[in-house]
Amino acid sequence: MNSIRPKQVLERGAASDLWRHTLSQIPTVFGRLVYLSSLREVNSGKYEHHGLALVFGDKESDRALKESHNAAMSEWLNFGLEQQKADLDLYLSQLTFEKRTVLESWLRTSPYRNIPPASMKAPARKLFVSDLEALLTLLKNEHGVVVDDPDA
Repeated sequence: MNSIRPKQVLERGAASDLWRHTLSQIPTVFGRLVYLSSLREVNSGKYEHHGLALVFGDKESDRALKESHNAAMSEWLNFGLEQQKADLDLYLSQLTFEKRTVLESWLRTSPYRNIPPASMKAPARKLFVSDLEALLTLLKNEHGVVVDDPDA
């Protein structure tokens, strides 16, 4: 894909542009993780962002999105559980669905397992999932969510 690169855009770079115009508008780290993981094409693993690719090209756009995803995951993993819970609570409170509905769905289908970057090492991936599952259990108890056990 050809790209248009005005001088002021070249001076900023794709990652800077992505942060300035998109990621900085997402108030939670967890929200950024969800957003960035949604831009990863499931069959190829490539990140796709039409606007960023138009300006910077496919390769630079993919690189910036991948780096941003890794950086957001590092930030999340460096939070303590208390910070993670506060961030996740804020993320959930901003969704259009009731928190209970989201928690029920997540506990049933585990969509959060697709959030980590593909390049993430297995131990860090396991840490992310175990921390999130602990937080979901805590939130489930706080909100009185009952999920049917499919094995029962």
